[in-house]
Amino acid sequence: MIARTTGAAIRGILVALLVLTPALYLPVTSTNGTEIVVFLAILAFILTFAEYNSAFPSFIEFRDAPPVNRLRFVGLFSMVTFLTLICKNGYAPTQLTTFSYSVGLAVANVVDFPYSPVRLIVLMLPADASAPLVELVRITASIAYVAALVTIASFAYAVKLKGWPTGNGAFNVWTNLPLFDPTKGGDVVNRLQRDGRLNICIGVLLPFLIPAVIKLLTNFANPISLSNPQTLIWTMSAWAFLPASMIMRGMATLRIAGLIVEKRRAYSTSETAQAA
Repeated sequence: MIARTTGAAIRGILVALLVLTPALYLPVTSTNGTEIVVFLAILAFILTFAEYNSAFPSFIEFRDAPPVNRLRFVGLFSMVTFLTLICKNGYAPTQLTTFSYSVGLAVANVVDFPYSPVRLIVLMLPADASAPLVELVRITASIAYVAALVTIASFAYAVKLKGWPTGNGAFNVWTNLPLFDPTKGGDVVNRLQRDGRLNICIGVLLPFLIPAVIKLLTNFANPISLSNPQTLIWTMSAWAFLPASMIMRGMATLRIAGLIVEKRRAYSTSETAQAA
């Protein structure tokens, strides 16, 4: 009980720190903005603590199947921290922020090529956007996208080479997939495989579709202003992290479906041997 409560509190503090990171390092634009960020941090702490302190799952998936959520958190935290340092370089440059900006520029020169998701993000900007803003968006989008790819690759390594989730004991579908109802109808394996493939397809397409949709919506509504550094950080992080999270979920569900197929095959072989 004490260990579970302590672990839930630590997770809640880390998530709250993630929410507060851009506001702690970047200039405050308004008092209301500070109050909103503090409120969101407190809300994130309460939700995370309540989820991990409870014996019954609510909405967070794979909470007892590390390292899925750990990789998600590390990827998002690294993304937000790096983007914060890059944005801070324009206000209070230091050796660390200058180094982060230089690394971001080098990454952008590699991943910003025609028809890439980063190029589409840059083309999403209005025609009157300033050159420094375009360059900043280009660099932050590149870093966010590469961080998302590294997160996906890390989970693929855990699945393919480490055999996730077999190293963590028995996989409890109810605890780790609380939103999945195995009794809803149809074969569980087929449903898991369909959901997994759908999540991977959507995750791959989203980085390309989101800029296109935003560009179309600018004809009917005011575009998102990325001149505010905190808005820029969270927009780029959401654009890169949400598709990566969906791809990881798809990989996880396909892996679980494969394990169920293996269990069925082993059970069928055992029954055949006993009958013989």
